[in-house]
Amino acid sequence: MNRQSHTDEPGGTSLDLATVRSLFPCLQQQIHGNPLVYLDSAATTQKPISVLEAMDGYYREYCSNIHRGIHTLSERATAKYEDVRNKVAALLRAPDPRSVVFTSGTTEAINLVARTIGRERVGSGDEVLISAMEHHANIVPWQMLCEEQGATLRVIPCSDEGDLILDDLVDLISEKTRIVAIGHVSNAIGTVNDIKRIIHSAREMGALTVVDAAQSVPHMNIDVEDLGCDFLAFSGHKVYGPTGSGVLWGRLELLEAMKPWQGGGDMIRTVSFEKTTYADVPLKFEAGTPDIAAVIGLGAALDFVNEIGLDAIYAHEKELLDEAVAKLDQVSGVQIVGRPNQRASSISFVLDGVHPHDVGTILDQKGVAVRAGHHCAMPLMKRFGLVATIRASFGVYSESEDVDSLVEAIDEVKVIFR
Repeated sequence: MNRQSHTDEPGGTSLDLATVRSLFPCLQQQIHGNPLVYLDSAATTQKPISVLEAMDGYYREYCSNIHRGIHTLSERATAKYEDVRNKVAALLRAPDPRSVVFTSGTTEAINLVARTIGRERVGSGDEVLISAMEHHANIVPWQMLCEEQGATLRVIPCSDEGDLILDDLVDLISEKTRIVAIGHVSNAIGTVNDIKRIIHSAREMGALTVVDAAQSVPHMNIDVEDLGCDFLAFSGHKVYGPTGSGVLWGRLELLEAMKPWQGGGDMIRTVSFEKTTYADVPLKFEAGTPDIAAVIGLGAALDFVNEIGLDAIYAHEKELLDEAVAKLDQVSGVQIVGRPNQRASSISFVLDGVHPHDVGTILDQKGVAVRAGHHCAMPLMKRFGLVATIRASFGVYSESEDVDSLVEAIDEVKVIFR
């Protein structure tokens, strides 16, 4: 399978794919005798050398716990760790780094909001609004909250094309709505949702807004002030950082008013058997020893993304997505799931007469890594009358040859099942 390096110039910014790909050690291997074609970046991205070196450097050179030590290694580790907070704030255009809370990922961040301010704001007879295309991590915490509090979970419907139907927002968001939790980009079919419109409607009714940005932060510029949301969450491992790292951004005044959700070390100011007082934001929400190396790795990942530029990444990936849609449309038997107005990162499809798991297994034998299943979006699969799809998702290191390899492998699947 011939691979040719080339240079794209998306948005006027040079993106040298040969150089970019050389920075990812995992891509430099063969799977079952074929060059690895990694099309599963929506599940987790590969990690550049700079991230691996940053994490290794922590463990080799200044491994120490943070915040509480007064020796040199602890001071170094603390400085590195806290500098990542500044980098995240800059990435999100957030005015104050104190509004950045480190979590283990998007899932923990959403649960944090649900189990703190969610419990305070949502009561019997109230409503929480989500959408039909949410990841389970943005469904189950709100479902649990509604069951606990006697509230109702409402859902923004999805069209056959894979866009949210927003015409009835005036009915869906009412004085009963306390929280609106919405995914920015669907992990299952790649739809980019009009979250600014949803947030605006929610704010008019006084509802809190929570944005699941796990699938948008790696692919496009985010400005939390411009969006107008109250909370936003993302995972480090989807933006070229390590697993175990994630972020909850929240409006500072809300975070300051919220109660902690876990107790332990580093989240306290004073402790006695009679009373405990809590540390200031954000430490109030960061109980115990965090995954320090993962946060430092996240910082290196954001440096990597900033060096390339999110505008260049978005333009490059959009070109690949358009190419993939066009080429898959030419493959007989392939049905793309969803034709949204705007797509990012992912394409889901099915192949007539072949279960997605069988397709994924055979593609793997050809070195092509895709995701096959319900993608933690079972309600959306049900909406389309499916149990599973095959999902191809792209990253900054993806190239046109990857699309060709995918199409070639699908043709071989069709031969096997002919």
